[in-house]
This record gives sequence, C-alpha cells and structure tokens, in this order.
Amino acid sequence: MMRALMTATIRRICRYPVKGLSPENLTQVTLAPGEGVPGDRRFALHIGNEPFDAGAPAWQPKTHFLMLMRHERLAKLHTQFDEATGVLTVERDGKPVAHGDLREPTGRTVIEQFFAAYMAGEATRVPRLVEASDHMFSDTPAKVVSVIGLSSLKDLERVTRARVDPIRFRANFYVDGLAPWEEFGWVGREIALGAARGRVTKRIGRCAATNVNPQTGARDMNVPLALQDGFRHADCGVYVEIVDGGAVSVGDAVTAP
Repeated sequence: MMRALMTATIRRICRYPVKGLSPENLTQVTLAPGEGVPGDRRFALHIGNEPFDAGAPAWQPKTHFLMLMRHERLAKLHTQFDEATGVLTVERDGKPVAHGDLREPTGRTVIEQFFAAYMAGEATRVPRLVEASDHMFSDTPAKVVSVIGLSSLKDLERVTRARVDPIRFRANFYVDGLAPWEEFGWVGREIALGAARGRVTKRIGRCAATNVNPQTGARDMNVPLALQDGFRHADCGVYVEIVDGGAVSVGDAVTAP
C-alpha cells in the first residue's frame, strides 16, 4: 500500500525537446511504462566520432553531442519547438535568429548551419541534428524520468549562499514539500507521481553542466564542488523508471511506501 505524502506536490514539469537546449514547461503529461516524458530529449545535435545510426539507434554518451557541460554558450539561446508544425525556433537576445521544420531535410540543414556558425571554434565537428523513432537522447541508457525535491535545492543554497536556479539540473519533475534530500531514501523503492507509478533506480551524479547559469550562459557557480563541500556527495535528484503509466499534472501529489 502507498501512503500519501500530503505536502509533497509536483510544482513544475519540464521536458527538453532538443538535448542541451531550452526547457519546455508542461501542465500535464501521460507517462508510459519503460518510457520517459513524451518528447523529452527527442532531438540532439551530434558532434561525436562515432556515427549515430537513426535506423538502428544505440545509446551514446553525452560527449557525442552539443551539451552544457562543454558548450555553455548554448544557454544564451532560447529555443521553442512546435510539435504540431515540427518547427524549431532559435532566439538570441530576444530576437529570432533561425527556424526550421525538423521534419524536412531543408529545415534541419538550416538549424545545423546555424549551430555550426554559432559554435565555430568550440564544437569538434559540424553539428548534425539527429532523431530516431522511439529513441531518447538521455544521459543514461535506460529511459527514465528525473525528480528533484525543491527543499534539497534550498538546502544547497545554504552552502552556495546564492540562489540556485532549478533549471541548472534539467529535471523533469520538481517536487515541493519533502524534507531536504528525502528523495535519496526512495532509491530501490516505488513511488507514485500522480496516476503513474515508478521505481527509483539511482541518485543522479552532477557534472559541470550545473555550473552554467541557464539565464546568462555564464559559469558562475561550482555546483559539484558545493555539493561535495556541503554534503560529501555530488548528487542531486533521482532517476525513476516508470512501471505503471498514467497522467501526471502540476499540483498532483507524490506518494511513497
């Protein structure tokens, strides 16, 4: 039986249509067993030595793609993906600088050319926009969703002595009402997010991507070091493998064993 944590509430749901680029805030999602948030990390900008085969997609580490750990300039861009039209729009300083229909070769080429010019001298290769059916460009081979307790971030702010933007961690679900780091105690157990149920598989180790301010693109904080100094670990948030699907909305309760 699951007991309700009456004060634990989902405050924010995010997905990231293109790996390393802007978040999209959602009010509701429908989760399926063995899958992530629909549309999350659907696309990526590939720069790796090993080709990505869309016909036989295999997981590749994040170093094969443009990503914030190495390419903080990405945070200076604001991107929007229109799922209905397939158009990705890229803005810089509030002004559109590129847009293309990702369903069409010409539109993909426009986006690739923009990022090739924008990342000139920083990317190892010309970025190629990649997508594959039923594939998710996650940092972990398993398809999971990520959950962070907002109280944990507040506790981290006690160490950093500065506000920590939750988007630094690029999670899917931000939960309010837990004790700091309470989510770590869920590892190996089942929780429910709204009408969905999942097994918490592990804590999420954090890298230099979290050092990047998602508003300015500046590396203005050393989050892994702050975690080590304050808590003797470099983890924040947990991965959850969905075992029973269902609808999840902002404002839904979290339940735990």
